[in-house]
Amino acid sequence: AVSTARKACRLARAVNIPEIASYRTAVRVATPYASTRVSQFGDSVWTEFTPLAMKHKAVNLSQGLPSIPVEPFILKALADAAQPGMQHQYTRVAGQPDLVSEIASHYTPEYGFEIDPLANVCITAGATQGLMLFFQTFVNPGDEVIIIEPFYDSYIPQVGMAGGTVVPLALKPKPGGAVTSADWSLDETELRNAFTSKTKAIVLNTPHNPTGKMFSHEELTLIGELAKQHDALVLADEVYEMITYDDNQHLHIASLPGMWDRTVTLGSAGKAFNTTGWKLGWAVGPEDLLLPMQLTQQYIPFCVSSPLQHALAVAWKEAKENDFFDRQREMFLHKRDRLMTILTQAGLKPTLPAASYFILADTTNVSFETDSQPPYTRDYDFCRWLTKDVGVAAIPPSCFYTPEHADQAANFARFCFVKSDEDIENAAARLEGLVVN
Repeated sequence: AVSTARKACRLARAVNIPEIASYRTAVRVATPYASTRVSQFGDSVWTEFTPLAMKHKAVNLSQGLPSIPVEPFILKALADAAQPGMQHQYTRVAGQPDLVSEIASHYTPEYGFEIDPLANVCITAGATQGLMLFFQTFVNPGDEVIIIEPFYDSYIPQVGMAGGTVVPLALKPKPGGAVTSADWSLDETELRNAFTSKTKAIVLNTPHNPTGKMFSHEELTLIGELAKQHDALVLADEVYEMITYDDNQHLHIASLPGMWDRTVTLGSAGKAFNTTGWKLGWAVGPEDLLLPMQLTQQYIPFCVSSPLQHALAVAWKEAKENDFFDRQREMFLHKRDRLMTILTQAGLKPTLPAASYFILADTTNVSFETDSQPPYTRDYDFCRWLTKDVGVAAIPPSCFYTPEHADQAANFARFCFVKSDEDIENAAARLEGLVVN
């Protein structure tokens, strides 16, 4: 029965049968062996839209998958790490010493005090595994975790696997529409009400995906004060911290008074170095929080790819010397501004992001006809139509909301701009044909 269901769903996806919406249905019905922790899992938005883009030969502006070459000095560091040596064997559980030292030296001036590379840093298999490590280490069944919507879609299932309860809290655009990412904000009353005696942690993604928002000092201070009042932890997902624009300065919530002791900060080499396939990340925080995470790490991957850690340590050192981060920021800024112009000229209303890879655009003015597929909201209809009929793939952002709040994203689409200039210009040519109301 399991095999038959899998074949049916693969066929349904291949020929686009809407009656079988996803593999999720087949798993739920036909796999009695799955644990309750994973029994609701199915295909994600990523396993739909990238194959859909390939099938229809669309320009893929959906997934945050850069189509930009990795810089030669990074590739050389990787090639050198591939030479014979002990770097191909297990390394320290919490991270290869040279790499954790580079990370500590990066954060020491940012926080204004000395970061101990051995006590305050843990290398993870991408920031996503850092999330898993945090939730498995600190969240007990029944603990509440505040998740800000829209969110990275791994947050919800990972909290659930730890037995926690998600408390959604929505960022909302200002009335009349958002012009810049700063126009997306939390309602202070809703924020205060989200904290309870059961709150274990709040997940704070800044710079934020998909809006590009960078939380202000005032906003971070309020979140920090509430965390302290309720003795809650903060998981600061800061994977886009090195990809900021227009002289916007990233602020770490852990650097605010009284917040270091209750904050774990996550970073990503994939985002910082344009190497998403390396799946290297890190967690930084006080020893009281990092030590239990390091101990938990023994029983998940034990250690993360040793040669890649060696390569990243060398590349990071060179990046500081050759102004890589500034050069990359300038390149991405050019691409952001070009795609903003393209989307605006096509009749969409894009929000100018202060950081990250993405532009969130209001699609209300675009006229399109397609068969709706309940229970999906309008953004799914729009993005499927855009991919199949126009030839440009974008992501429907309702996938970044809990089901009860999915309609808040109905009139938006997310576009990725860390693509080759050729991809961006091909998208521009195709978007010229949109019909605007």
